[in-house]
Amino acid sequence: MTTLREVLSLLDATLEPQRFQDYCPNGLQVEGGQHVRRIVTGVTASAALIDAAIARKADALLVHHGYFWKGEDARITGMKRTRLNKLLAHDISLIAYHLPLDAHASLGNNAQLARQLGLVVDGSLEPGNAKGLGNTATLATPVSVEDFTTHIEKMLGRAPQVIAGGPVQIRRIGWCTGAAQGYIEKAIALGLDAYISGEISEPTVHAAREAGIHYFGCGHHATERYGVKALGEFVQEKLGVAVEFVDIDNPV
Repeated sequence: MTTLREVLSLLDATLEPQRFQDYCPNGLQVEGGQHVRRIVTGVTASAALIDAAIARKADALLVHHGYFWKGEDARITGMKRTRLNKLLAHDISLIAYHLPLDAHASLGNNAQLARQLGLVVDGSLEPGNAKGLGNTATLATPVSVEDFTTHIEKMLGRAPQVIAGGPVQIRRIGWCTGAAQGYIEKAIALGLDAYISGEISEPTVHAAREAGIHYFGCGHHATERYGVKALGEFVQEKLGVAVEFVDIDNPV
């Protein structure tokens, strides 16, 4: 029988959370039972995902977006109370990894998004930064913005929001999942033709148009589904624990 400690030891050794200065605690956030037979994975520890874990009799919930973010109200009230009450009442541990999961070279959100889109990583958005986030790729055959938009929609199951500000053909691409639209400045500095992230802000539009780069806003949730799913599959392979990914739809 696998223990909670064994699960955490494997995850910490794999993701090395101590390397990152993050906006939330990484690893065990809510302690449940000490034995783990079944794990549910998902992007965000929402009430809907917790309900799914309860229905599946999970002992642990493994997510990318957990709780206790810097700057948030520390009081256990309202939505936070409801979520924590469900976890504690059913003895479910909550395990969350934020930046360490974004950055992992094979299991991470950026690596897995590349795999989903068929991109081969050939560099970093932050060259020389060992803890940098985001990657770059060079397409073997350049494509039009229209064709690349169609490809993204097919692979991610949703149409991206596109700001067509770059060249006629896309060859060099950069990406960073989630709310990394501000990293478009790094893509511009590298002279890339296109940049992919999850969300879009008002300044992103002007940056793309004025700097001559295409921007693809593909959805925060949609770009970060794949890392935690891969991480759960890794845990299942290594420890023999039953793991199920549950995708709670989110249009953002």
